[in-house]
Amino acid sequence: MSQTKNFNLPDLGEGLPDATIVEWFVKEGDVIKLDEPLVSMETAKAVVEVPSPFSGKVLKLSGGAGDIIPTGSVLASFELDPNLPQRADGQDTGHSHGHAAPAAPAAAPTPPPLPAAPVAAEEAKPAAAERDDAGTVVGAMQSSNAVHAEQALAVGGVKAVPAVRAMARKLGVDLSRVPATGTDGAVTMADVKQAAANGSAKLGAAPAPVAAAAYAAPAPAQVSAPVQSEARTPLSAAGKPMRTQPPGVVAKGQPEPLKGVRRNMARVMADAHSKVVPTTLNDDADIHAWLPGNDVTARLVRSIVVAAQKVPAMNAWFDGEALTRTLHAQVDIGIAVDTDDGLFVPALRNADMLDARGIREGVNRLREQVESRSIAASELSGYTISLSNFGMFAGRYATPVVVPPCVAIVGAGRARHQMTPVMGGVEAHKVIPLSVTFDHRAATGGEAARFLRAMMDDLALAS
Repeated sequence: MSQTKNFNLPDLGEGLPDATIVEWFVKEGDVIKLDEPLVSMETAKAVVEVPSPFSGKVLKLSGGAGDIIPTGSVLASFELDPNLPQRADGQDTGHSHGHAAPAAPAAAPTPPPLPAAPVAAEEAKPAAAERDDAGTVVGAMQSSNAVHAEQALAVGGVKAVPAVRAMARKLGVDLSRVPATGTDGAVTMADVKQAAANGSAKLGAAPAPVAAAAYAAPAPAQVSAPVQSEARTPLSAAGKPMRTQPPGVVAKGQPEPLKGVRRNMARVMADAHSKVVPTTLNDDADIHAWLPGNDVTARLVRSIVVAAQKVPAMNAWFDGEALTRTLHAQVDIGIAVDTDDGLFVPALRNADMLDARGIREGVNRLREQVESRSIAASELSGYTISLSNFGMFAGRYATPVVVPPCVAIVGAGRARHQMTPVMGGVEAHKVIPLSVTFDHRAATGGEAARFLRAMMDDLALAS
């Protein structure tokens, strides 16, 4: 008699209660072998390929692309094949099944070594003026240190890593029609974005016409009656009025579940709001003395390092339940990156050991890895203080959110010129608005003010 087994969604190393199905690599009725790719799942940090824990026939798949599956719920059901290899009972699969236990307060992790950072092309150019900011905005993500390596997987004759497949689905690109430029014929993230930009591989679009040849024309196919589209209605599925758009535009106003990064952001922000006692100080840093070529982000990072070394209480973690504080000798700065999927906060490790060039290369590397969804989970946690550079877009001052266990976060607003009194009159000086939010349970107002003063003094230097 055949044995049937269920496979529950494991804890994918993110410490999150659920994950979203991106793509199944099998369908019901298929036979799959042990450790062959089963499904790709999107968590708050990455698109993870989940292998099959059994060999046998797939009886049932729980959900389709876009569905949210709680950790520990049934993901798929199998009819085991005794003639194929099976994993021995009790053998470690690399994942823990069931709901993850609440995380205990973690000790300060040992920062992983920074991988070699590619030098951005823009860095090779001599700067003749202040460089534009890197385009970062505050966010709040947390993750475990588990790292999941992605490998290009051939499905339907197309080789691509799960993150590339997810991006293709999001952009409406047919991977089978995208010219591959990656190693061993794999489709890369750049290939997908290029195809989306030029519209050469849209899902559902007719293939490009083939050049005429000396063949007899085929008999015309029978034309089926056009299918009537579903009638539009001003009511939602619940029977309540909703906003509508002109024909051909997707209607807005219908509730949809948050997924991936945004889903985790909602949880983290709500948790931070319930735990932290936030207080914010604001002031302007006068950068009138800056020499041409100063990198705004690099100067902000350097000023945070200087201030953290003078006021260690702000470069710390605080455990509100145990009422313990951890001061850090190193300065690891969480520099948030704004993406269409939500906000990521990768850690710029050992910022106190980097010069301006090292800071810029590190920030560029983190941004590239976030945009390609190739960043390791270990790079998205463990920072000791955060930087929100929201002034890249707009705004002077803010009350950025402190996410435990950090004690402080710095916000930098949009630079502007203002009239400044000087000896004998007034001058127009350029200033950067600064906002420092800190957890008043762990730091005093005096410590926060001295921290802000130290930042302003360093930013006032010419270089």
